[in-house]
Amino acid sequence: MNKIILAAIFVLGAVSLSLAEEVTYTRQIKPLFDKNCSGCHGQDAAPEYYAFKNDKDKWLAKGQGMRMDTYSHLVFYTAWPDTGALMRRLDDGKIAKDGKPGNMYQYLGVTEEERQGNLAIFKAWVGNWNLKKWPDVTKEDLNGIKVTY
Repeated sequence: MNKIILAAIFVLGAVSLSLAEEVTYTRQIKPLFDKNCSGCHGQDAAPEYYAFKNDKDKWLAKGQGMRMDTYSHLVFYTAWPDTGALMRRLDDGKIAKDGKPGNMYQYLGVTEEERQGNLAIFKAWVGNWNLKKWPDVTKEDLNGIKVTY
């Protein structure tokens, strides 16, 4: 029971932090990304989305995905042009039609509590967290994306 209470406090603390101050790329997202994501999406990853797509098997064999270790690389998968890709992959599945978490959700932390806390930080940074793909994204959806540097 004590573990559950401590976990709830941790998650609520992370959410409170996200809501109390503006979440920025430089203060919260970059350190979180460096800790949890840069091993596969760092400077040695495919330099661009299209480079990855053109030679996907080669990059996956190296354990690398698309590069996302800079603000502009990460925004590509959040705001435009691959709107929502980051959200679909990091989402915990609670708003997904099939209820399944995204394929990268598991890497947001070691425990479910840590993953939920880190997800809350990403959600606060993005603002309009939705799982839509580009053809379904509206102007209002785009206007709701924050991604503050």
